[in-house]
Amino acid sequence: MTNSFKTLIFLSLLIVTACDTDDETESLSGENRLTLEFDNSFSGDDLLLETSSYTNANGETLSIARFNYIVSNFMLIDENGEEFRYPKDESYFIISEENGLTEVILENIPAGNYIALRFGLGVDQEKYQQGAEGQGDFLEIAEENEMMWSWQAGYKFLNFEGSFTSESNSEQTDFKIHTGSHGSSLDNYKEVQVNFPSDAVVSADLSPLVHFEVDASSILTGTHKIKLSEKAVIMVDEEKSPKIAENALEMFSVHHIHNGTGGHH
Repeated sequence: MTNSFKTLIFLSLLIVTACDTDDETESLSGENRLTLEFDNSFSGDDLLLETSSYTNANGETLSIARFNYIVSNFMLIDENGEEFRYPKDESYFIISEENGLTEVILENIPAGNYIALRFGLGVDQEKYQQGAEGQGDFLEIAEENEMMWSWQAGYKFLNFEGSFTSESNSEQTDFKIHTGSHGSSLDNYKEVQVNFPSDAVVSADLSPLVHFEVDASSILTGTHKIKLSEKAVIMVDEEKSPKIAENALEMFSVHHIHNGTGGHH
């Protein structure tokens, strides 16, 4: 085989490869919805309210009656590191196990291969400072789902309630963990970035579903160990509330992604 013939084959392969790449890139056009499914659990077991008990790493056995939280301010990151910020005023959602609110639908996402998602747990100061009128419908939704103290006191970012026993508390004892920001001096709004195990592919024809696993056990046994036997009601607590807010970020991981045309739940 002559050198000139080898060169001709090589150039032909380059052209074919380039065309394939162009076709693949051009096929990702338009926009579509992206669905986030939040599957709540406790240390790998399905979270069943009031019908099951769960023992955590602190040696406490919990019966969970309520597990609600606010997710917000979504930012999608694509394979090139480009970021797409979801419209802020449309970016506040409540996940409520007791009310069956486990899905977030983000509309009009531009086509792309997305590899990660950044989002907030709670409501940021900028949004809250818009006042009651600036909250739109979300204020009423939060009230309906037990995610408000009052307007002056603000939102509950996390509402985790139930009862427990432990070695030092053999009698069933109620617990309540409510976290939120209290003015600007105790701001418990946090953001987390979760990497995807595979690309979430969006195009005019592709509408992916991102399946989150949310482990409620992290609230008490994440980086910071919080014992209910020491304090069973935690709300406005300058020491424990920020630690719980940080622990709660550890709840989130993405188990898998469905890339499809819809109806793939």
